[in-house]
Amino acid sequence: MSTTPETPPPATEDRTVAILTYLTLIGFIIAIVMHGSKKTALGSFHLRQGLGLFITSLVIWIPGLIISFIPLVNLAMILVWPLCGLALVVLWIMGLLAAVNGQQKPMPVVGEFYQKRLAGAFV
Repeated sequence: MSTTPETPPPATEDRTVAILTYLTLIGFIIAIVMHGSKKTALGSFHLRQGLGLFITSLVIWIPGLIISFIPLVNLAMILVWPLCGLALVVLWIMGLLAAVNGQQKPMPVVGEFYQKRLAGAFV
């Protein structure tokens, strides 16, 4: 028998907000609205992670689209874009899995950065 107290699982609504964060832009907006009526640490955490991932994807893709019209750069982008896309998908899956499990587990490499830079968001 274990003597350490078990942490109770987060409420269903908390996990719903966390999960919706990663399900399209509309899901993210719904999660913000739901979070506004009942703020939770899990919801805030995943909203920051999701917003950070969205901003990161914009920072990667928009300049990439612009410079891809330069002929030599276009060849490099053919190699770089799929790798960036794969990395973003992997981070998205890791964030979604943490949300499904009710964990406040930051995404590798960028998760802590998101939490620090977006600390005032969704509080």
